[in-house]
Amino acid sequence: MKGGKERWSPWRVRRLMPEQTERETRKEENPPLAVAGPGTAGDAWNSCPAAVGRLAPCHIRETAFVYAITAAGVSHAVTQACSMGELLQCGCEATRSRAPPLPPALTGSEGSAWEWGGCGDDVDFGYEKSRQFMDAKRKRGKSDIRTLIDLHNNEAGRLAVKNHMRTECKCHGLSGSCALQTCWKKMPPFREVGDRLLERFNGAFKVMGGNDGKTLIPVGRNIKPPDRQDLIYSADSPDFCVANRKTGSLGTRGRVCNSTAMDMSGCDLLCCGRGHRDETLLLEENCLCRFHWCCVVQCRKCTVRKELSLCI
Repeated sequence: MKGGKERWSPWRVRRLMPEQTERETRKEENPPLAVAGPGTAGDAWNSCPAAVGRLAPCHIRETAFVYAITAAGVSHAVTQACSMGELLQCGCEATRSRAPPLPPALTGSEGSAWEWGGCGDDVDFGYEKSRQFMDAKRKRGKSDIRTLIDLHNNEAGRLAVKNHMRTECKCHGLSGSCALQTCWKKMPPFREVGDRLLERFNGAFKVMGGNDGKTLIPVGRNIKPPDRQDLIYSADSPDFCVANRKTGSLGTRGRVCNSTAMDMSGCDLLCCGRGHRDETLLLEENCLCRFHWCCVVQCRKCTVRKELSLCI
């Protein structure tokens, strides 16, 4: 999407003003609703998908999150496709040639027999494909600060998937005795990955280039250097509260907010002190969907009435 000419909308909306009846409502194709990635729905900077491309050269905190969540998404999607048999180049995680350490879930379970099995997620394959895809534009070994920051944030995103694999097990035995357990490795849900990267976004490190051109130095005194899972940036963020064509931000005017929340999704913070208004919307959504062999899904349109708070 370029230039912000297109605006994606999850619903077709009819707006109900206080003095209007339902028969007088009009349809509105592009309501001022937020387009959200995992964990970013309540942030002021998440105001326009077109802004992503324009923010990319800036290397601000928000750009770091975009790079990280994209690299994580590629790794997660490829790994999941492998496990589901959708790719010819990969499949389930390879069977280990030697006995691995006891899964954390079984630690302390004396006498429990177990083995690796099932279809474990081959996260190493997804990690490598994400590295090849995301790092291709930024040549490794290149010593400009933009390349170093982009590569670092790409890696942080991939590690948010790879370093948080979980062990799942299934019991086998008569009458539920669980005499034998089969265990495999599974990725965390992508929502969890997004939440973890959002925490890193909130604690991101501002850096500058070192004199040798090959290192990054945290800005500020007594600041520990960022590790591989931290997000980094080099420039301060602009004001996303107001519309700015230069940065691609649409501002927060018209954004949906939570009138009772005290965090960033709350109207007080998200509306940047301008206040909010309450409106009643009629949303057209797909409902009563049926699968018809083969292979069509047909849905009916249902009208749902919702009360929303919008920034003014």
